[in-house]
Amino acid sequence: MVNNKEQGVTVDDLLSYPALQLRLIAGGAGLHRSVSWAHVSELDDPTPWLLGSEMIMTTGIAMPRSAAGQRGYLERLDDAGVAALAVSAQLRMPPLRRAFFDAAEERGMPVLEIPLAVPFMAVAQEVAAAVQEDARHRLGAQLQVFGALRWLTSENLDTATLFSRLEKLSGYDIYLCTPQGRPLLPGVPAPDTSVIPGSADAPPTIPGGFALPVPSPGGPAGFLIAFEREGARPAGLAVVQHIATVAALQVAMVRTERETLRREGAEILAELLQGALEPAVARRHLLRHSIDGETVLAVVRGVTEDAVLRALEDQPCLLLKRGEDRYLLGSPGLGDAVESLPGVAAGMSRPFSPGTPLRIAQREALWAASHAVASGRALVRYGDDVTGRWLPDDPAALTDLVEHVLGEAQRYDAGHGSRLLPSVRTWMERDRRTDEAAAALHVHPNTLAYRLRRFSELTGRDLSSTGAFAEVWLAIRAAGQLGLLD
Repeated sequence: MVNNKEQGVTVDDLLSYPALQLRLIAGGAGLHRSVSWAHVSELDDPTPWLLGSEMIMTTGIAMPRSAAGQRGYLERLDDAGVAALAVSAQLRMPPLRRAFFDAAEERGMPVLEIPLAVPFMAVAQEVAAAVQEDARHRLGAQLQVFGALRWLTSENLDTATLFSRLEKLSGYDIYLCTPQGRPLLPGVPAPDTSVIPGSADAPPTIPGGFALPVPSPGGPAGFLIAFEREGARPAGLAVVQHIATVAALQVAMVRTERETLRREGAEILAELLQGALEPAVARRHLLRHSIDGETVLAVVRGVTEDAVLRALEDQPCLLLKRGEDRYLLGSPGLGDAVESLPGVAAGMSRPFSPGTPLRIAQREALWAASHAVASGRALVRYGDDVTGRWLPDDPAALTDLVEHVLGEAQRYDAGHGSRLLPSVRTWMERDRRTDEAAAALHVHPNTLAYRLRRFSELTGRDLSSTGAFAEVWLAIRAAGQLGLLD
């Protein structure tokens, strides 16, 4: 059915707009058809609600899969006077059949493809502006911005420069933030938290401008806030929506770069733990990851890798997963971020120079992590343990101390499947608070009291004696340094 209405722009006009990036895929004989409106429909038969001259846009949800069904769908639209059908690329569109294209050519029914980067709302805005005489000037301004965006995104610009240009072209001050209000992209300021929408479905209009979600797989990456600039001519919602799409592309690029660096960092940290890198080579790798100056190694337990990544999003570090442990290498400042994680138990080595072999730092971090688990603390820094300074650095001397004081208890635990030594350790680390230590061990206080007495019998050390207590405490610290209590 040929559309003869005179009002509005033609399908051919819409194809010429660089902002929309539409592509004709069938029905070229109907390019002269006038378009009075653009509307999204996912109904298999929207014709009862149509007036004629509309351009119908669809993601393909209701598009039939069969050849006959697709031909019937297009013919119904044409019979109702629809000017053109626009389908979205790369969404839910099923494969289009030969019968569908034949029907479009026979009837001169234009079928257009909308690229994924162009929101349907942008198309609707363009059409609405085009059919209103008093909006002609605004449409021209929008097209200039859209045209500029096409070459802006092809340049190798840093994020700050890109969005500075977009501000000048669009007539808006641009802000970007995460849903929590933190900066979303480097170089682009975050807005005042009072203007951040409560959800991605909130209306886009806010006093003085617009607030739009920045799309991302799994949910919005954040929000774009655009305020009209004083003395500028704002280009409208369609332009702001396209800027939000550009922001989404930038976020995806930044995330890809971070993921690449994270994977590379995990490989580097694995080689450092194995002692496979020369110090000079190690320092170069660390410098590439912005790790310079004093460095620490941390072992993190009790939290997911995603939680660690979120907490350390703004801190340069290397992350490696080994079993249930997460190894972190970075500046001493990462301890504060790690300590803030709910449910975490982490240990941190003493600071060392970048490129230093990690054998000692790994032993310190593992000991501190085990101490954090046993004591219920979120973070234990190895250097904070005042007892450790009294222990020798010689592993043989530490082994002798452990055997002399704890050997009988170790062998008893191994032979009977008991937990005398861990129970004594937990009780000491909880400052001899029996009820708290029993709760941490998930046993009755009477059971813990029995284990303490049995330990004293086996080792000959009365834990009520200051001297015996100190000797056992040092021996437990030595066993921890040797990794015998993990």
